[in-house]
Amino acid sequence: MIVALDSSTLTLSLAVGRPGDAQPVAAERLGPPAKMSDLLPAALLDLLRRAGLSLDDVRGFAVGLGPGSFTGLRIGLATVKGLAYARRLGVAGASSLAALALEAPEDVPLAVVAVARRGDLYLGRYRRTGDRIELLAPEEACTEAELARWLSGEPAARVLGPAVHDVRPALVAAGVPETALIESPDVPSAWAVARLAGLPPPFDVQALAALEPHYVRASEAERNPKFPPLPGPVPAARIRGEET
Repeated sequence: MIVALDSSTLTLSLAVGRPGDAQPVAAERLGPPAKMSDLLPAALLDLLRRAGLSLDDVRGFAVGLGPGSFTGLRIGLATVKGLAYARRLGVAGASSLAALALEAPEDVPLAVVAVARRGDLYLGRYRRTGDRIELLAPEEACTEAELARWLSGEPAARVLGPAVHDVRPALVAAGVPETALIESPDVPSAWAVARLAGLPPPFDVQALAALEPHYVRASEAERNPKFPPLPGPVPAARIRGEET
């Protein structure tokens, strides 16, 4: 069994299942008003118990690496890394935006959007063919106007993700048809993350320590000129299948 988790939005997605299966053994979504810090790791252990399982049955973890909520990503990844280190298990990571694309329509350009901050979005552009996700452009932060300009050149594109409700007025005003906006899925599925991430690798303490969220943009604290960055290498997400 593997445990999968995505905490890139205000809604926590959890799942447990057998590697390679299309559907998990058990899954759950938990959201506001509960905070991510209040939900984990108890919600994960509760899900295992309800499925008749324990941590002794777990052989690895899959985790959504964002982009998304800075705080949520840190809490989710810290929980997974702590459990993986204690149990000497491997962790595989995958893009939270790409996980949404895995449940979107096939064979059309997909714009998966999440709120970065007011007026700014996280944007992932993909095309889905079955269980394969093609990245059309690097994941990035953009404005609503920039997204609208891209969509103007992609009439077949569909828009989905946690920010669809937020961007709807601006995109419709810019001429994007309502039919291009998809309400669901609106939260990355933990099991979609697991399907993208693949089988967790064997335990490696250095690889585990190197695993970081894919933030895409700097945090507000990092953008503050009063607090220059610390010396040393900049942490980066390590998604399975990418060169490190």
